[in-house]
Amino acid sequence: RGAIRSDARSRLAFRDVLIPFDILDDLRWWSFSGRPFFDERGQFSGYRGVCTDVTSTKRAETRIAHLGYHDALTDLPNRAKFAARLDDALAHVDGPQFALFSLDLDGFKSVNDRYGHPAGDALLIDVARRLGTVAGRKDLLARFGGDEFVIMRSQDIDAAEIEDFAERIIASLKAPFVIDGYEVSVGVSVGIAFAPLDGETSEILLRNVDAALYRAKGEGRGTFRFFSPEMDHALQERRTLIQDLRLAIPRGELVLHFQPYIAADTGLVTGCEALIRWAHPVRGLIPPVEFIPLAEESGLITEIGAWVIDEACRHAADWPDGQRVSVNVSPLQFRDRLLTAIIVGALARSGLAPTRLEVEVTETVLVADAEGALDILRQIRALGVQIALDDFGTGYSSLSYLRSFPFDKIKIDKSFVDDLVDRRDTQVIVQAIQDIAQGLGMSITAEGVETAEQAHHLRLTGCHELQGYLFSRPKPADELGLGSIGDVDDQDPDTTMLAVA
Repeated sequence: RGAIRSDARSRLAFRDVLIPFDILDDLRWWSFSGRPFFDERGQFSGYRGVCTDVTSTKRAETRIAHLGYHDALTDLPNRAKFAARLDDALAHVDGPQFALFSLDLDGFKSVNDRYGHPAGDALLIDVARRLGTVAGRKDLLARFGGDEFVIMRSQDIDAAEIEDFAERIIASLKAPFVIDGYEVSVGVSVGIAFAPLDGETSEILLRNVDAALYRAKGEGRGTFRFFSPEMDHALQERRTLIQDLRLAIPRGELVLHFQPYIAADTGLVTGCEALIRWAHPVRGLIPPVEFIPLAEESGLITEIGAWVIDEACRHAADWPDGQRVSVNVSPLQFRDRLLTAIIVGALARSGLAPTRLEVEVTETVLVADAEGALDILRQIRALGVQIALDDFGTGYSSLSYLRSFPFDKIKIDKSFVDDLVDRRDTQVIVQAIQDIAQGLGMSITAEGVETAEQAHHLRLTGCHELQGYLFSRPKPADELGLGSIGDVDDQDPDTTMLAVA
């Protein structure tokens, strides 16, 4: 209004001047444009112009500006707004330090995969609401995207208060959520860093609090960890390894090694288990225990798993008829629902008969989404592919899964084989597993066989197949000799390994 008055006093035209009006507690915006007019003597006679109600446009602009700095789903501040506030806080390094919390939900992906993205969105909204009850008025709670949240806290930042705050964050999400009539549960892992102690720039501080979060997730989840300098080095190593892993397939760095299965009664090779290795150009041969968790965390496991199945089928197609190849499948490969199609494609390209492929799963496949996983297992079984339950006896509910799905085979975990010779209780357990398998029409394979004494006990128990260093370490395909191993009770371990080579 002041601008219009000033232009009017100067007899100047004005255009698109926005003026708010409060009409019955409803804020409206009008746009005014006008120009002066004069009579025939040149005397100022007034203004002519137009005015337009632009409330809807103004509200849309305000909404767009709001969305630029707020998360569209939860309406929490987003990464951009948080970064601006963080930069501002760090600019006052002479002021009091503050704490940064990085939060990542545990189990969110399982909920999303099982119940769908709308349920996942509803869960995130409820999570944001609960976190809001923990965060104080002076705290800044933001969502960075996905299931990642951050909190900046500038009050009560001594170590004891920060620990109490982190514990309250974790406790706030422990109670189940009700989403579309279903009870779902998630947890949260928390990383904590202090500014400026753990970083004087936003980039360093966010990197370090993420390192603390990674440590929390790696040490059991559902807990919190403070940043320490060695974490930064470990995180950098991890990120570098993940980047290298992304290029491992196109560079031809992934290889398969194969460990034979031996018929307990005849000593004949009945097939091999395909085991992935990473021939890193700098680090050398990296075992799967070191890079498979990174593949799962980074989302690379589906691509790598598909490559393993394809390569295993291609190699096995050249083996003698009747010898099969088994592949291990990660629980995460079941979540994208493409596993059956991947197997069908691999069999078609290789020409391998479905009965010569065996898929090994652990019970963790069934824990996250039993109904969905069992459906996929039935699809795979319908192709003629065999299904084996790996690491049997190490979980808390293996027996219940034997009732849920008719597995073709049970693999006795190495931990039982290790103690078989010296412990009577282990012998009883292994015999019980054999009796259960026989009653259900399943075969038994014992893995981790390293001594002739173990092999002898397993034969007496009725075990059908043996696998382990007694017969052969995992080898590249061109080093395998897939013939007869001989009498497993009479073989010296070193001689036996040479017989397979």
